[in-house]
Amino acid sequence: MRPAYRYLLAVLVCGLSFLRLAAQCPKRPDVGTVVQDALSLGSVNGVLSAELTMRHSVDTGGYSHYCMNYQASQGEVEAPTLRLNQGDRLLLDVKDRIETDDSAGMMEMPASSKICGDGGMMMLSSTNVHFHGLNVPPTCHQDDVLTTLIQPGKPAFKFNIQIPKNEPPGLYWYHPHVHGFTEFQVNGGAAGALIVGGMDKIRPEVAGLKERVFVIRQQYLVPWVPGSYQLSINYQVAAFPSFPSPIIRMKPNEKQFWRIANATIQDFMPLQMWFNGVPQKMQLIALDGYPLAKPRFEDTILVPPAGRAEFIVQAPPQNNEAIFISTAYSTGPTGNPDLQQELAKIEVSADADEARDTSSAERAPRTSMKSIKFTGLSGQKPTALRKLYFSEEFGGTNGPIQFYITVDGQKEKIFEPNEKPAITTHVGAVEDWTVENHALETHAFHIHQIHFLVTEVDGKPVKDQDLRDTIEVPFWEGPGHPYHSVKMRMDFRDPTIAGTFVFHCHILLHEDLGMMHKILVLPK
Repeated sequence: MRPAYRYLLAVLVCGLSFLRLAAQCPKRPDVGTVVQDALSLGSVNGVLSAELTMRHSVDTGGYSHYCMNYQASQGEVEAPTLRLNQGDRLLLDVKDRIETDDSAGMMEMPASSKICGDGGMMMLSSTNVHFHGLNVPPTCHQDDVLTTLIQPGKPAFKFNIQIPKNEPPGLYWYHPHVHGFTEFQVNGGAAGALIVGGMDKIRPEVAGLKERVFVIRQQYLVPWVPGSYQLSINYQVAAFPSFPSPIIRMKPNEKQFWRIANATIQDFMPLQMWFNGVPQKMQLIALDGYPLAKPRFEDTILVPPAGRAEFIVQAPPQNNEAIFISTAYSTGPTGNPDLQQELAKIEVSADADEARDTSSAERAPRTSMKSIKFTGLSGQKPTALRKLYFSEEFGGTNGPIQFYITVDGQKEKIFEPNEKPAITTHVGAVEDWTVENHALETHAFHIHQIHFLVTEVDGKPVKDQDLRDTIEVPFWEGPGHPYHSVKMRMDFRDPTIAGTFVFHCHILLHEDLGMMHKILVLPK
């Protein structure tokens, strides 16, 4: 039996067994209510210390919930926003308290030969944490997803992460990354925002504005079976017209700084703000946690799965209809349909409550673009050129059954935990990678530990050379059409990222089924 089918069959059997378990996750917001920001945890004297507990439950609609719970004074809350400054230390204890039963043995997948944490077999009840976008070492107790495994009932695993003093200020996020089961835990909602402060010191446009942090998640009844799904914004289901839309309250003409994380498992989201049915301009400040060299106004901001966008919005005058919406996006003949969905209704009122100021961490010192990571990358001469490509294997009329990301010249193969790195480079290298898409669906390229500079799309220079950690590569239209491609400049100059980490498609089913490989960055 092919690996993909073994995986899907095991997940289905084990997933159904979870239906018998009592609820462990906090109640999520009622539909049609006012959207609230998550609880913020800020650093104190340069340290943020917290404990999160991974749990699991199934709601009355049959949707599986995974939750990273924090014990607050008001009780357990999900996925707090972690707020740090450049140079701070994050001390995060993570416990796995996912309840399971004997059928979980059917889920076993081999782990890496190296062990960080509890070791054992990777199962649906295992977990770990990836700090998506942070430019920190890929080592044990920091951001190592290859060997870190946290098992149910074991003592807390301790993360100890030093935020670099030159880390770009912006929005990052954290989520589980256990190979084979990432999709199910992220689909269940186990993901939260992480913010490195100081954006107002680089982009004065946001200074003094009220800030909102919105994490958009996604839930399927059975994630790998095409069909209907629900988006949510800060855990409130957004499924208009089936349910009332979530409500975001603003004062007339008020400007706010919105920070949006696409924590869905596969949704490409073209975000828009409509006034009376007409898209409005939004002032884009940062993408993927990296401030733009120069803010720009856009009426559509495309955010791929795992991407983030930070932008300024302005409410309309009173007595205008306003909505926040994700419009439809074509992912290709074999892709899942990303349908238009109203994410929230903007309720404009002179007596609306002020947006909560969530900037509780100490302010970062004044800085400039020249003082943060990856500065001057566009002027660097590449030390190597590489080409990679996405591809898929089909089985009769059943659609894609195997997913690959391949370095040109190597054999197509799925990821294996104990495989050798597909790419070896060294600290100090600056490489140009061209990633093509040979598949009939759009993929989202992501690499851990670094950001990259987008220089070309389909062989043509791009006007806005933004730094990203996740980028969409559009689908191939089929025979007679060229492959779409994105060219990126990869920066391996930082010695702290030496080690082994991964690059993959951030459609999480694809990653879990093997569309991922290792890169080894050797120290000098």
